Amino acid sequence: MEDTATAPLLPPYTTAAAATATATVRSIDDAIETYIGSTSAAAQLLPATLVGLAWAFDAQQTFINVFADAMPPWHCTSPSCFSAGDSASPCGQAPSSWNWSLPRHTSTISSWSLECASPALLALPSSSFFAGCLAGGILLATLADSRLGRKNTLVLSSLAMSLSAALTAASPSLVAYAALRFVCGFSRATVGTSALVLSTELVSRRWRDRVSIIGFFCFTMGFLSLPAIAYASRAASWRTLYLWTAVPALVYTAVIYFVIKESPRWLLVRGRKSEAIETIKTMTCGSRTSINSSFSDLALLKYESSYAAEEAGISSSDNIFSSAKRLWENRWAFRRLAALMTVSLGVGMVYYGMPLNLGNLSSNLYLSVALNALTELPSSLLVFFLVGRMNRRSSTLAFTAASCVFSLACAAMGGGGGWAEMAAELAAFFAACTSFSFVLIYSMELFPTCVRNSAIAMVRQALVVGGMVAPVLVAAGRRRRVVSFGVFGLAIGCFGVFAACLPETRGRRMSDTMEEEESKEVEAKRNLVP
Repeated sequence: MEDTATAPLLPPYTTAAAATATATVRSIDDAIETYIGSTSAAAQLLPATLVGLAWAFDAQQTFINVFADAMPPWHCTSPSCFSAGDSASPCGQAPSSWNWSLPRHTSTISSWSLECASPALLALPSSSFFAGCLAGGILLATLADSRLGRKNTLVLSSLAMSLSAALTAASPSLVAYAALRFVCGFSRATVGTSALVLSTELVSRRWRDRVSIIGFFCFTMGFLSLPAIAYASRAASWRTLYLWTAVPALVYTAVIYFVIKESPRWLLVRGRKSEAIETIKTMTCGSRTSINSSFSDLALLKYESSYAAEEAGISSSDNIFSSAKRLWENRWAFRRLAALMTVSLGVGMVYYGMPLNLGNLSSNLYLSVALNALTELPSSLLVFFLVGRMNRRSSTLAFTAASCVFSLACAAMGGGGGWAEMAAELAAFFAACTSFSFVLIYSMELFPTCVRNSAIAMVRQALVVGGMVAPVLVAAGRRRRVVSFGVFGLAIGCFGVFAACLPETRGRRMSDTMEEEESKEVEAKRNLVP
């Protein structure tokens, strides 16, 4: 006889037909798949791609310091110039013996006479940006899981990032400039995370893996557009570069606000019943399923999801840190999060450090940045077409190890490697980009809907910590290359080993509650016992 205490709770108006429909829907994921899975590919992919475009503007603000804070070219105006010191830097030369080859306003270094500043001062704007990313990730990460949702978090973050970038163009001093870069980093901390989670929750299982890669493609396009914009404005002020990247981002934010719907999966998990059903109806408008269905199974599921949310500890009275608290309280979730954050720390040092370190190579800066941006394209293509066949754990281990080897090769060449040096740097960056993709995909698959955004945000914060340390290493690497390339290689190689502590997730169905994911963990352990 069935135990009434554990039987599913059904509203009094339940019909036999509706109950039969509900019996076939075992979870929120199954329910959403029943409806969204029948819609056309275009209806699913176009909104998801539009959401993923946020990564392009995120990439521009992440790497804009490569050009805005670059050391401008200079030339000697006196024969005594070459004998005064290192010809690679004007520092130590008599002020009257040299001059900038471009107008002073083309870089922050020439604008504020920072050519002889310490590595810490030169790295201050970039480090401030990543420090802002870290602070924003800690304070804002759980908003998308708790109060605001995926869409509203994306809109507010993108708006604040765009406005702060525009205000940066008016910086009167280095201190104000670094402060505004901190604000920009704080604002954009949740842009990529919210876009990634929202885009994958707007599509069916068939497209979920590939949609997650669309954001990486958009990030590549944003990164690739940056050297083109910088080259076109190379004789203009660095302030112009900030304006050219901020204005399109503002327009994009307005489009997202009016066009994109909230994640129905998040609405159901949060118990926002009617909104979830209306959103799914809008998304499935015109499909055969929506025409032939009264959505009665969703009417029942919304009641059950509210009950499941209550059981999972989710309620409208939760504070913004409730989802993060659940991650720390569950031992299996804490172990996964700690391992992923450790791997992400090493990946972040190479992923953010390599582009910033390009000024330490002997090649042309614009060409080097463009080649690095292009390197992300084959990395994204590799993951896009093979993600369904590649194991997450072994792939992460392999690519972090490869990045380690090539980074150490760059350090060993000592600056005289020419094209071989550039090839090793590109290989190290390619492996780091691919590792980055797998770490984010891994994060989505390892954590349920109720804490997914918070978990991915924390993993990205570890990535940002690596990015915050990288500018200091890059500035120090201008004198000793082993300090930058060598440390990058050792970091990603040693920290990448922690991926071995994670369970394999390829082909698994995504969970919605902590209890559902925990049951999978218990079942997996049971299957390992002979």
